[in-house]
Amino acid sequence: MIAAPIPADEDARLNALRQLLILDTPPEERFDRIAAFAADEFDVPIAMVSLVDSDRTWFKSRIGTDLLEAPRDVSFCGHAILHDEPFVVPDATLDVRFADNPNVSQEPHIRFYAGACLKLPSGQNVGTLCLYDFNPREMDRVALAILATLRDLVVEQLLDKAASV
Repeated sequence: MIAAPIPADEDARLNALRQLLILDTPPEERFDRIAAFAADEFDVPIAMVSLVDSDRTWFKSRIGTDLLEAPRDVSFCGHAILHDEPFVVPDATLDVRFADNPNVSQEPHIRFYAGACLKLPSGQNVGTLCLYDFNPREMDRVALAILATLRDLVVEQLLDKAASV
């Protein structure tokens, strides 16, 4: 397993994340609706709104799992925040970064991951809207565009929530 590299702008990224005042807050329907729609639209068992903190990935919304957070070093989302475009892993067992990841080699046996970065207007990628499946799969251009649009809705909600605090 290859742990996700730390972004060059990590201090600014963490500062931007913390300024949202969203970490460890209760679930909210506005985020859950988007994650549920993503799970249905892409027919995946798990969809989440994740926020990548210094040592964990915390899930603001989670459909199909009860996990509240996961260690950052085994996080697919930790890799995804390094990319502005959606990050897709068609088959994690064939990807050297993830083949021996405990989430792949053990329960829940993740095979597919797609994550679209939650990029703030200041430029920092603070998390993802992400999809997981237990079977390998691909995403075409249209699916990637839909995922990016849903990601944009999550960012709007993050900014709206931060403005109302």
